[in-house]
Amino acid sequence: MTAPDPEHHDAPAVPAPPGADELSSRDRALLALERRSWAGPGAKERAIREELGISPVRYYQLVNALIEDERALRVDPVTVNRLRRVRDAKRGRR
Repeated sequence: MTAPDPEHHDAPAVPAPPGADELSSRDRALLALERRSWAGPGAKERAIREELGISPVRYYQLVNALIEDERALRVDPVTVNRLRRVRDAKRGRR
């Protein structure tokens, strides 16, 4: 076993702030909305406006950023992976 190198000083680990590894309630709401099925055209957009209070355009911007977040993948891997597949398929058609 080797002795520690006296020239190498590791900085003390800085603990993450409480809750830093958790998704916000808004992010959880976005994932919950994505898990639901929709009866007809316009139903999802109406739910986005009524339940989240944001425009559908903003909703999709937030969802696209969220599916890149590893925390979201840990919380809801089925939904995040499905959204990633849909996104990648759309990119492949362009």
